[in-house]
Amino acid sequence: MANDLSLNLSSREMVDLNRQVDSFNKTLNEGKVKNKDGLDKNDFLKILITQLSHQDPTQPMEDQEFIAQMAQFSSLEQMTNMSEGLSKVTDLVSRAQAVSLLGKSVEVSDGYGTMKGTVDAVSGMEYPQLLVNGKFFDYSQVLSVLGSKEE
Repeated sequence: MANDLSLNLSSREMVDLNRQVDSFNKTLNEGKVKNKDGLDKNDFLKILITQLSHQDPTQPMEDQEFIAQMAQFSSLEQMTNMSEGLSKVTDLVSRAQAVSLLGKSVEVSDGYGTMKGTVDAVSGMEYPQLLVNGKFFDYSQVLSVLGSKEE
């Protein structure tokens, strides 16, 4: 396979390709690459730049193809921004729901069973933690809300 690449790439391109592969492998080994389900906008830009820099000058990319790819990139960027915005809204809603449990009696899952107690404090922003009977629980561990302390 390496021999096939060397026939199509110049020596400078091979050096650049090897440098990029080495850099990617180092990043993988350091655990910095997240396991993702698909391509993000940075990946799309890298592909587009690579495609443009390696195209045949005698047969450039058609205008329609280029415009279609730019439209896809624009859509991808808008979806990414919308996803980030929805994630922030979800975090705010989770925090508000956790705060609304202050002073309420709740039943929480403690990993071994269930426990009842009163929510004495709420901490954390993205992942709210509830203080119940002197122990912190994740908001997602709340099984039921029983009522307020005063009832």
